[in-house]
Amino acid sequence: MRLFPKLLLGLMLVLAVACARTPERGGYRQAPGPGANPQLGDSAPHDWGGRGPYGHAVHGIDVSRWQGDIDWNRVRSAGISFAFIKATEGGDHYDPSFHRYWREAAAARIPRGAYHYFYFCRTGAEQARWFIQQVPREIGSLPPVIDLEWTHSKTCPRRPPSYEIKREAAIFMEIVGRHYGQRPIIYTTVDFYRDNRLGDMRAEFWLRSVANHPSVPYPGQRWAFWQYTGTGIVPGIRGNTDLNAFAGSRADWVRWLQARLTR
Repeated sequence: MRLFPKLLLGLMLVLAVACARTPERGGYRQAPGPGANPQLGDSAPHDWGGRGPYGHAVHGIDVSRWQGDIDWNRVRSAGISFAFIKATEGGDHYDPSFHRYWREAAAARIPRGAYHYFYFCRTGAEQARWFIQQVPREIGSLPPVIDLEWTHSKTCPRRPPSYEIKREAAIFMEIVGRHYGQRPIIYTTVDFYRDNRLGDMRAEFWLRSVANHPSVPYPGQRWAFWQYTGTGIVPGIRGNTDLNAFAGSRADWVRWLQARLTR
């Protein structure tokens, strides 16, 4: 494909996102029932003490096979602006719903990216090759994500030292970033971030924090995405799902997409 059609396609996606039905800043207020706005909910709402996620203008989901059939058009109409979809784990496992979700989210014009669950019994290079085999390099996709957290795997119970984790994760990120043209985002949890001092890694962060604003458990750490609940309710998805907030305004989101979408 020639350069101009590629750029035109990317611009069309950004414009579609800008016109999406996510409420403007201030539209995410705590509803009379649980949840972030009248359409998004939470089956186990948390009292954020004034520093919650609901004032953020841009919200999204992350999903895996456990969400079952998803009505992506309803999801978009509910104000969801992005989706991260589980693709792979380790060096030989892939999520059986990934390719279907990947196609359906794109058809609903929801910007989507793929994430890899990192496994401590395979090298970063092996896992990068496996991810690349499964995830298409498509114009308009969100950057890839490496999910770094302590696993509870029966097949790989080991907890490597911090230097080994960061070395292998950096190898994964270098290979994957070179292939997709965008450096991967790091998703992590409070304990894993603390135990391995991840703040010195060169990356954008997607932080899990379901009890406090990220500034409390991750002091001084800049972040792009905040996973604020695992019990979210989204029209178009049966049962609970993870909800996430983008750090900036709607205008910041459009600028972020212009810089970070795969070209």
